[in-house]
Amino acid sequence: MLPIKLYSFPTPNGVKISIFLEVLGLKYVPTKVNILKNESKSDWFVKLNPNGRIPTIEDPNTGITLSQTGAILQYLADKYDTDLKYSYKFGTPEYYKTLEYLIFQVSENGPIQGQANHFKIYAKEKIQYGIDRYITDVKRIYGVYEDILSRNAANDSLYLVGDHYTIADFALVGWANSLKNLEIDIHQWLLLGKWFDKIINLPEVQKGLKIPEV
Repeated sequence: MLPIKLYSFPTPNGVKISIFLEVLGLKYVPTKVNILKNESKSDWFVKLNPNGRIPTIEDPNTGITLSQTGAILQYLADKYDTDLKYSYKFGTPEYYKTLEYLIFQVSENGPIQGQANHFKIYAKEKIQYGIDRYITDVKRIYGVYEDILSRNAANDSLYLVGDHYTIADFALVGWANSLKNLEIDIHQWLLLGKWFDKIINLPEVQKGLKIPEV
């Protein structure tokens, strides 16, 4: 198998893919695309991803180039998790629940928390209304995750779906790890805190969080 090419930067979105590649044990070559220097808008990168956002992968084994983290994670699970260690069989209730929570992460958790980061950390002008609005919604969303975990009590509420980790978990962990930047303690949600303490200490997660090196 030829190494997958990963174009990324260690943001909560970027590390979703490096974490899952590590978890799957796949060979890959990371290339840093420094978004702080606007490299994701470079001509060479836009040819790979017309949206000009990290991450993006090229898989020379299939000829597929993909962006959008949800699509990449689903592709990697479908193509390379053939023993269903981190996914569920197509058509099962667990398969669709994984898809539901993956879409929830990419459509609500990531964008809302990203806006909270912008207004609280990066915006030159501090607008309290924007800060309060997005911080409040971030907390609401993590409350939803707490509820999701509570519905999986049969598996000690350690996984978002079923009895093992899936791309729904790996999509969330980088964002959950960055809650501290908003001065939000994930342990205010008891089940989420337990979930986080377990998944964040997986060696593959720890390694993936640091790729590519800044």
